Amino acid sequence: MEKAALVIMAAGMGSRYGGLKQIDPVDEQGNKIIDFSIYDAIRAGFEKVVFVIKKEHEADFRSCISDRIGNRIEIAYAYQELENIPEDCSVPDGRVKPWGTGHAVLSASHLLNGPFAVINADDFYGREAFRMIHDYLMENRDTDKYRYAMVGYALKNTLTENGSVSRGVCETDAQGFLKDIVERTKILRQDNRIVYTEDGEHYFPLSKDCIVSMNMWGFSVSFLNEAKERFAAFFRKTVPANPLKAEFYLPFVVDELLKEGKADVKVLQSQDQWFGVTYQEDKPFVQKSIRELKEQGIYPEILWP
Repeated sequence: MEKAALVIMAAGMGSRYGGLKQIDPVDEQGNKIIDFSIYDAIRAGFEKVVFVIKKEHEADFRSCISDRIGNRIEIAYAYQELENIPEDCSVPDGRVKPWGTGHAVLSASHLLNGPFAVINADDFYGREAFRMIHDYLMENRDTDKYRYAMVGYALKNTLTENGSVSRGVCETDAQGFLKDIVERTKILRQDNRIVYTEDGEHYFPLSKDCIVSMNMWGFSVSFLNEAKERFAAFFRKTVPANPLKAEFYLPFVVDELLKEGKADVKVLQSQDQWFGVTYQEDKPFVQKSIRELKEQGIYPEILWP
């Protein structure tokens, strides 16, 4: 039986946060948000974790993660390198920013040979999310279409009070399958409502109950070949127009596959409150939330005895 892997995207330095936020402790025992994600993944049934990181951060991750919990689950590392691009392409002069979440997943493709889930390193998803997506991956296989999944959250449960956030705004059908996803890169609260803007001048309302993606996806290995082909097309069509900032977002690949009729994406709706450290000012709320979850018995006081 195929085993499910968890891909954790952790290559970002956290420019808005001001440091390597992925390994910043959030409780008295020194655990990070990543620790709680791995803990939830293990009890959901995942048997392998693949971190996508920058190579220069590997020693930090090994000392903070592998050395502490490497005996509990298989851990591997992949590097999201700027130079890891299609063979007939070159890195544009002056480009320093990585190529985005789709590229991050491709960077781990050589370590994946079965179904896998994808998450952000600095987002707390809740234990139910890991259980739902693991069970879906184990119970569903590609047939006439690829059978993918996404954990969706109500927008109101995913905001920070300390600035704007980026979310994939989703539209689902009556059976709970994803129909469309649109990446909104600047969503924020404004005058007791939730709005988004693309230019910083014009603002448009969003429903507080609309379903959004927090980049928690479930895929079969078929996704890797599809993403590879589309990454090459991205370099031919998109990069020339915006060589320094163009990004290959994971939801863009999903959206194309939906529109081509090649994939079904089941939206598994979580009622949990998301939290994360998008900004330095978010940390006290995260610490308070972790404390409350421990007091409720959802997590033990000592996560890794």
